[in-house]
Amino acid sequence: MKIASFTPRHRQRIRAQTGGAHRPARRSVTVNPASAPVTGSDRSARLRRHRVLDVLVAVCGLALSSPVLAVAAVAIRVTSPGPLLFRQERVGRQGRPFTVLKLRTMYVGGDDRAHRELCLRQLEGAEDAGAADGIYKLDRDARITPAGRWLRRFSIDELPQLVNVLRGEMAIVGPRPMLAWEWDVIAERHRRRAAVAPGLTGLWQVSGRNRLSMLQMLDLDVEYVERRNLMLDLWIILRTALVLVRGDGAR
Repeated sequence: MKIASFTPRHRQRIRAQTGGAHRPARRSVTVNPASAPVTGSDRSARLRRHRVLDVLVAVCGLALSSPVLAVAAVAIRVTSPGPLLFRQERVGRQGRPFTVLKLRTMYVGGDDRAHRELCLRQLEGAEDAGAADGIYKLDRDARITPAGRWLRRFSIDELPQLVNVLRGEMAIVGPRPMLAWEWDVIAERHRRRAAVAPGLTGLWQVSGRNRLSMLQMLDLDVEYVERRNLMLDLWIILRTALVLVRGDGAR
């Protein structure tokens, strides 16, 4: 194949045919750092920052809440028989199971069929958050002890999960830790929530807590995974403190 070469005569002919226009100068392209691909080192640095925040908050939280935990322990022992801590298997990051720790707020041996049926109806779209003033949790759940209602109102029952955070099983901010049967029935699009560790609080916590439907909670979990950054975590932590003080959306 013969390769054409452009001589000065050819270039003059091209300029004459294009009206003497000159080829525009090349412009440098500036890459927006926000749209640049995230490298492995960037991702590792981001994970380290989140982990440092988790450990700091967990250590401070356990130290500051120790008097509250002591009072809660006495209230649990006095108002109902059974263990102080409630242990339950949940689904964590990448679908790995772990044991979540909570203060016991229910009577031992309670039947969870009504709550399970409620969640399944919501996942099927049979109920929405407008019904019964929010429906993610059962209203007037008979399984909850007198002390448990107070502990749940201010999420004091969740404080032992700070130990889960120190173990690396949970984060301060993240999706709600799911039960195994819930994980089995959710839609594929909602499984993206398992890309990060579950959290003590999250977008769902500051957007209505238990007044949201299960589908709304799952959508907020996925939104958090897509938007996750350190500033968002700090904002959610501050918002959570305000929500807990007011007792908004508690069940």
